This record gives sequence, C-alpha cells and structure tokens, in this order.
Amino acid sequence: MDIETQGSWGEWSKHVLKELQRLNAGQDTIREEIHELKSSISKLSVVETKLEEINQWKSNVTEVISPTQMRELVKKVEGLESFKVKAIAIFTFVQVGVATAIGLLNLL
Repeated sequence: MDIETQGSWGEWSKHVLKELQRLNAGQDTIREEIHELKSSISKLSVVETKLEEINQWKSNVTEVISPTQMRELVKKVEGLESFKVKAIAIFTFVQVGVATAIGLLNLL
C-alpha cells in the first residue's frame, strides 16, 4: 500500500469508528426510552386494574342501592346524628335539674 492509500484508509476508519460510536449512543438512548416506556406501561396497568376494581365495586353497590337512595340514606343518618346530639343535651339538662331539685329538697 502506498502512503496516500494508507492516509485515506486511516481517515475513513476514524470516520467509521465515530459513526459506530454515534449509532451505539443512539441505541443506548433508545434502550433507556424503551425501559422508561415499559415502566410507564406497568404503572398504567396497575391503574387500570384499580379502575376495574372500582367499577366492579360500583356495579355491586348499584345493584344493592341506587345513588339517589344512598343520598337519602346519608341525609337520614345526618338527621339521626343531629337528633342524638339534641337528645343527649336535653337528657343532661334534665339530669342536672333533677339533681339540683333533690339537693335542694335535702337541704330543706
């Protein structure tokens, strides 16, 4: 081989080597992106499973009670809680009144 051919080959081999390195870096980037996509897909799969469970639960609840009936039931429970607080307050007031009356009668 003559000197001119060797110089051309040297430049060409450097060019080919740089191109291979560039392609390798691109391939590594693609591998990382594929890994991230697989991770995202697995997270979405978990979310999808949870959504299916929630939909199944909703279907089961809807078979037992309708949303309107559930709202009415919540209102009734809230009313009973309010009644309970009022009843306890009145009972406490009556107890204090009776205890005071008994105390006054014992003093007389």
